[in-house]
Amino acid sequence: MVSSRLLLFLCLISIATRAIAQPTFVRHVCDNEKGNYTTNSTYQTNLNQLLSFLFSNTDNDYGFYNSSYGQNSDQIYAIGLCRGDIEPDACRSCLNYSRNSMTQRCPNQKEAIEWYDECMLRYSYRSIFGVMEASPYISLLNPQNISSNVEAFDEELKNLFDKLRTQAAGGNSLRKYAAGNASFTQNFGTVYALVQCTPDLSQRDCENCLVDAVSGTARGKIGGQILLPSCKIRYELNDLFYEPSDNNSPPPFSPPNSTTPTTSKEKKTNTTRTIVLVVVPTVVFVALIISVCAYLKFKKAKERVEIDPSSKDVEEISIQESLQFDFGTIRVATNNFSEANKLGQGGFGPVYRGKLSNGENIAVKRLSKNSGQGDQEFKNEVLLVAKLQHRNLVKLLGFCLEGSERLLVYEFVPNASLDQFIFDLIKRADLDWDTRYKIIKGIARGILYLHEDSRLRIIHRDLKASNILLDEEMKPKISDFGMARLFIIDQTQANTSRIVGTYGYMAPEYAMNGHFSVKSDVYSFGVLLLETISGQKNNCFHNGDDVEDLLSFAWKNWKEGTALNVVDGLMRGVSTSEILRCIHIALLCVQENANDRPTMNSIVLMLNSNSLTLPLPSRPAFFMHSTLGPDMSLESDYSSRST
Repeated sequence: MVSSRLLLFLCLISIATRAIAQPTFVRHVCDNEKGNYTTNSTYQTNLNQLLSFLFSNTDNDYGFYNSSYGQNSDQIYAIGLCRGDIEPDACRSCLNYSRNSMTQRCPNQKEAIEWYDECMLRYSYRSIFGVMEASPYISLLNPQNISSNVEAFDEELKNLFDKLRTQAAGGNSLRKYAAGNASFTQNFGTVYALVQCTPDLSQRDCENCLVDAVSGTARGKIGGQILLPSCKIRYELNDLFYEPSDNNSPPPFSPPNSTTPTTSKEKKTNTTRTIVLVVVPTVVFVALIISVCAYLKFKKAKERVEIDPSSKDVEEISIQESLQFDFGTIRVATNNFSEANKLGQGGFGPVYRGKLSNGENIAVKRLSKNSGQGDQEFKNEVLLVAKLQHRNLVKLLGFCLEGSERLLVYEFVPNASLDQFIFDLIKRADLDWDTRYKIIKGIARGILYLHEDSRLRIIHRDLKASNILLDEEMKPKISDFGMARLFIIDQTQANTSRIVGTYGYMAPEYAMNGHFSVKSDVYSFGVLLLETISGQKNNCFHNGDDVEDLLSFAWKNWKEGTALNVVDGLMRGVSTSEILRCIHIALLCVQENANDRPTMNSIVLMLNSNSLTLPLPSRPAFFMHSTLGPDMSLESDYSSRST
């Protein structure tokens, strides 16, 4: 009897110990750039107050907490989110542990985020509710690779993530979470995966966030996780790391005791009062929201430009009404499109810097009334770019369509474009190899997202140095989607009678016959890669006193074993092996036969793994300058002025 009681006692201790066990720490980010607060300030008092009561609601069984506290500049916003399979008590235990550890790891920071395996906690001085944020972006991947059949593994994993993304994004305002597994036909075993968004996101924002997360998974890795403030993904091969459930949908939320039988008149009265207090304000609030939305919709309909309502283009643009700016707002932001705010002159019109009333800097493309870009190109940029969310693509903030005015509003990218660095004798001397290599890999990830990882398959058709913008950290962002074309999922190529783009970057099958595909963009990337390494333009490469084609020069030196002659002599921190590998990859990209060129998926693998054996390139496609004439591209949107 004593031994049985002792055993029971030890079991209870074991269970209790697991219940209060320290959660598994993953990563934290203290954002020093967002500013600090002083010790014993009102901000710190508000932060402590908010974090102390944020998780106190024991009726919350769905693991999502969000609230704010304070006023004006001392107001603080916080979000707590637990993994979808975590029990409520363990969830609150993790978040309470995090609120103590985070203030110690990030003392005096006005914005911070901390991830555990079981939960995530973040706070900020700005409103973060309902906002999709993809930065900071934490990638934690298992260094071990699949030993064989990498393509089959990646395809099966992608299909699993696609399925889970749709399930999670389709969740409600209580939970956007999905987990599942897939068994491989190639004898790999079973891969387990989960995806989750903060449930305050819209379905579209949740999907975009998860697409961005999945794009960060390296090919052939047997496991890993990607962490963003708004979502996360994780997968493991043959390791069931979550609690399986037949139903990932959130539990129904109900007032306390609403399902418990009552035996007291007083309890009945309290329950009735609770229901009234919850239902009546909710009904009034919903009615108010409906009334306000109806009024705004009516008001917006009156203000909108009168256009043929049967037009398909107008119907599609109306989908993006939430992105529509008032022309007066943009005019004020750009100081009436003053010359002092002009960033540059693009092929479709000038681009201006502006500042919105909330202090946000923007770049505004004002399409010329007599430019070559009409309704079709305008629709391209609005409908395509608005659906794309990736750290290596420039972000479209909105548009304006008023009378004859067509404006595109983008995030402001302070360091102008890549061509302003690599083709400038002074600036490119400061562009060391590590920076150039990071730019190259960032561009490759952005193109891969366009070709394979976004919900759409997009061919850019005008990839060049002037269409690669650089942010304050010199991270690349692909821009200018006016010439982009959308492919359906199984489509591999298309034809056009209208050749657009830039000779020198254009694949031969496109320039001569109008055939374009993902391999057309691969060709452009190869040229861009060689230009970044050499610091010179493809169609006017200077070899001493001679001017020749960069591709022919690179090919000749590759064949002769002197490929390092292509490298920019001004570049510092040169890594011979990495540069030679990049030249090799570039030559594979510019092969004359499109079928011989690698996919962007393969290119990203080649850039991130030195263990992969590269095939030998064949002769590139050379263009003779005498037959091509001048540059027929649309000029860059940004000039060298980045003030």
